[in-house]
Amino acid sequence: MNILKEIAGRVWATWGLISFIATFLIVLPISLISYLIPEPGGTGYLIRVSRVWMRVWMFLIACPIKIKGAENFEKGKSYVVTCNHNSLLDIPLSSPFIPGANKTIAKMSFAKIPLFGLYYAKGSVLVDRRSERSRKESFDKMKWVLKMGMHMCIYPEGTRNRTREPLKPFYNGAFKLAHETKTAVIPTVISGTKEAVPLHKTFFFYHAP
Repeated sequence: MNILKEIAGRVWATWGLISFIATFLIVLPISLISYLIPEPGGTGYLIRVSRVWMRVWMFLIACPIKIKGAENFEKGKSYVVTCNHNSLLDIPLSSPFIPGANKTIAKMSFAKIPLFGLYYAKGSVLVDRRSERSRKESFDKMKWVLKMGMHMCIYPEGTRNRTREPLKPFYNGAFKLAHETKTAVIPTVISGTKEAVPLHKTFFFYHAP
C-alpha cells in the first residue's frame, strides 16, 4: 500500500506541475494588465485574477480549499497578515485568498525566473535576506504597502518549518512593522499543506480525500 501511495504521489505531482504551468501561461497575459493600473488597483486586480487561477488549479489537482475567518477583515482597513509556513503550497493558498489587495514579503531570487518572475514581482515586496540594505528597503516598502491601503502578508517563521514542532521561532519583522505603523495583526493558520507536500519527500504530492 505504501509503494502504491509513493507512486501515486509522484504521478500526481507530475500532473500538478504540468497543470500549474499550463494554467499559468493562460493567466500570465491577463495578469500583466496589472502593471498598467495604478496602485492599489493594480495589485487588487492581480489578486482577483490569482484567486480565479488558484481555484481552477486546485480543482484540477483535486485539492479542496476551505477558508474561515474572512469576516475579521474590516473593509477599508489594512492589516499585517501573518501565516505559518509548512509547504510550497502555502504561497498560492495565502495571498490570493486574503480579502482585498495585498502583497507578500518574498525572496528576490524567485523574481529572476523567466515569465513567472514578472507575475511574482508584482504581488510581492522583494527582499534579499543576505543584504542588510535590501532588508531595510523592503521594510520601507512594506510600510508603503500599508499606507496605500493594502494588506501585508508575512511568514514570521522566515522559511518552511522543517521541525516536528507546530511552529518555528518567529522573526520580529511582522510585529515591528505592525507596531511602527499602528496596524492590527491578523494571525492565520494554513493546515493540510504539510501532509500534501511533505518536506522530507522529493517531488511528491498527495491529498487524502
